[in-house]
Amino acid sequence: MNRTLTLGYSPCPNDTFIFYALVHRRIELPGLTFRQQLEDVETLNRLALQGALDLTKVSYHALGHLRRDYALLRSGGALGRGCGPLVVARQETTMEQLRGKRFAIPGRLTTANLLLQLYGAGFDQLLILPFDRIMTAIATGEADAGVIIHESRFTYRRQGLVQVLDLGEWWEQETGLPIPLGGILARRALGAELIGRLETGLRQSIDYAFSHPREPQDYIREHAQELDPEVTASHIALYVNDFSRDLGDEGAGAVQELLRRAEARGLIPPCELPLFGS
Repeated sequence: MNRTLTLGYSPCPNDTFIFYALVHRRIELPGLTFRQQLEDVETLNRLALQGALDLTKVSYHALGHLRRDYALLRSGGALGRGCGPLVVARQETTMEQLRGKRFAIPGRLTTANLLLQLYGAGFDQLLILPFDRIMTAIATGEADAGVIIHESRFTYRRQGLVQVLDLGEWWEQETGLPIPLGGILARRALGAELIGRLETGLRQSIDYAFSHPREPQDYIREHAQELDPEVTASHIALYVNDFSRDLGDEGAGAVQELLRRAEARGLIPPCELPLFGS
């Protein structure tokens, strides 16, 4: 029997690169088809909280609220070094001077917001916007500062903005670990055998995209917010790496440390279930 699974991921180049072969049937997963839904990451976080998706990309912050019903896959996520969210503003300032100021963030459940809250207290005047509207909100004075992600990391200077803090760099200095940004979750109800097949399929999808780098380009451009091919290529090079193929011990340790710190601060509920589902 054929089974159709609901699949959510973002229109960002790293996700469309990763999922291209899976959704276009360039790899074999007998008996499975996917009904994909492309949304910004905070929408995906909310859909997962509603249990609306079988397989989905989410922020690692959201994972902290989803562990009862979803298991983490070892493949397909975004985790690495030198790729964290950036705090930016209109002019040179410090994080201390920004305490109590209005911050634009790409979602309450994003890892960008979790890192901001883990950095310290006083960053709770939040303006929640789609990630591609944050730079404009800062430039026009709607927000005093903001946390930017995705393609914005490569283009904020064009808006006349300046970097205040690299939250990924701060995390790496604090922990010595790579920064976990987003991961792929599967509903635990799918069972360990199917979750394992999905994990393998995602790894094969990534391998296919790397082996056929020109083939996914039309699909990537169709959904990208930033059409500059150099920006798109830089985005994929930064966010799709060895950790995307397999978290490994180091990647898994980074995720567990992020969740441990978030639990200790009361930012996510505790959970005794195993992180992985296969």
